[in-house]
Amino acid sequence: MRMHLINKVLMGAALAWTVSVVNAQTSANAPVRILVGAPAGGTTDTMARALAQALGQQLSRVVVVENKPGAGGNLAAEMVAKAPPDGNTLLMSFTSHAINASLYPSLPFDPVKDFTPLTMVSTSPSVLVAHPSLPVKNVADLVKLAKEKPGQLNFAIGALGSSLHLAGDSFKMKAGVFIVNIPYRGTAPAVQDVLAGQVELMFAAVGNAQAHIKAGKLRALGVTSPKRLAAFPDVPAIGETLPGYESSAWFGLFAPGRMNPELAKRLSDAARVAIQSPEVKRRIESEGAIPAGNSPQEFSKFVEAEIVRWRAVVQYSGAKPE
Repeated sequence: MRMHLINKVLMGAALAWTVSVVNAQTSANAPVRILVGAPAGGTTDTMARALAQALGQQLSRVVVVENKPGAGGNLAAEMVAKAPPDGNTLLMSFTSHAINASLYPSLPFDPVKDFTPLTMVSTSPSVLVAHPSLPVKNVADLVKLAKEKPGQLNFAIGALGSSLHLAGDSFKMKAGVFIVNIPYRGTAPAVQDVLAGQVELMFAAVGNAQAHIKAGKLRALGVTSPKRLAAFPDVPAIGETLPGYESSAWFGLFAPGRMNPELAKRLSDAARVAIQSPEVKRRIESEGAIPAGNSPQEFSKFVEAEIVRWRAVVQYSGAKPE
């Protein structure tokens, strides 16, 4: 009887060991999934796909991108927050990760505690553009005109609560002006109305505005980056007129929270090497973005600071989730 029990215990232990080995092998061989909380074809999706192949080469794993749009990126974020911290499920998020912390009255996850920041992939400054018929040549002219005509100028807004929307509200806070927001369902119709002169002003992603600026259909008044951009060397940074103003969108790679620090470092190191590869850098720059690649510790501090920074702008704007 005693031998029988010993044999059962030994068989059970052997079975458990076999299952754990099989699970570990399956986990190691399974594709790494990067979830994207935005539709295919958008900038966040492009950043994820630019990174995926090079990251897979660094990890010697297959890396796939899965689009899970919805709730301003919160759907994908929730899925990653609740995934095991085994390195098989990652999140390519964007500025909304920080904005949503105050934009949404409640979230099904904690944007800090439930994620392990791995690295910032890129930053994406925007450009303040005006229809050429507006009698302003620069930011100082615009501030002067807006103060002379409070509530008579308009900003086209591609999506309420977006980084471009809040770039405009941050501008109004700094300049002390009242410019009316005109919301649209998407960036494309917003750009079209500014091109048509239906709305005078817009903060636009560099990639969406560059061709129109070069064609003379839009006038660039200032860029939101701390310094001038190579794409527009003659266009001042808005901060040159409004000291302290800066508002760049960013894209970053996250893992579920409570990840083993060694695994987080391994994933971060692989991603940072991938970001600096010529092909990935070229694809990021083709979107008008700037390649980044910082440490988990640096990225973590940045995200926490962004949550605080955007909270003040969201409160000022009164923005509500769509």
